[in-house]
Amino acid sequence: MPLALVTGANRGIGLELCRQLIARGFEVIGTSRGAAPRLERLGARVERLEVTDPASVTALAERLRGGPPLDLLINNAGLLVRDDLDHIDPAALRAQFDTNAVGPIVLTAALVPLLSPGAKVAVITSRMGSIADNTSGGAYGYRMSKAALNAGAASLAFDLRERGIAVGILHPGYVKTDMTEGRGFITADESARGLLDRIDELTPATTGTFRHMNGEELPW
Repeated sequence: MPLALVTGANRGIGLELCRQLIARGFEVIGTSRGAAPRLERLGARVERLEVTDPASVTALAERLRGGPPLDLLINNAGLLVRDDLDHIDPAALRAQFDTNAVGPIVLTAALVPLLSPGAKVAVITSRMGSIADNTSGGAYGYRMSKAALNAGAASLAFDLRERGIAVGILHPGYVKTDMTEGRGFITADESARGLLDRIDELTPATTGTFRHMNGEELPW
């Protein structure tokens, strides 16, 4: 049975990814900062993780060491703090960088020794991290942190290629979740389905590409 680890798995897209992975026959480890009863009810193994805390990342890697290798790592945990030019909070900017950009890279680096040959790494980013696609401004912390994540994920794709590990850089769509306050064009179910389809298609030949969950290749 293949093994997947999904961060930020207690709600929204992360919870739905876990649900669909289990339906596909995966054993799933879902991480959460706190209790995750909905995740437990799915039958997932729940692990506590604060992606911005290096000690928490190290502790998770130690708990997983000696167990079966990971076939799929999905870096899904994220933070959105709404801002505009009149309301810039440096602490909020840093918090989004720590969660959205630094956390996924640090976690992936810590878990690389636990990935199976031919494993896949998916980074759930946003088209709001695209500089070429920015047509409305604002959202400074979120855009900046996701652009940084895209840059880091592109480097991961190069560095993991020689190990046979492919990296997908994926936009989930505008999804109706708590993060978006219920606004969006699609449901978490639809988003997760598209994301998993893109992960299925991911190969060493397509590693490092930036794609929408609908398959469209996005500009940097």
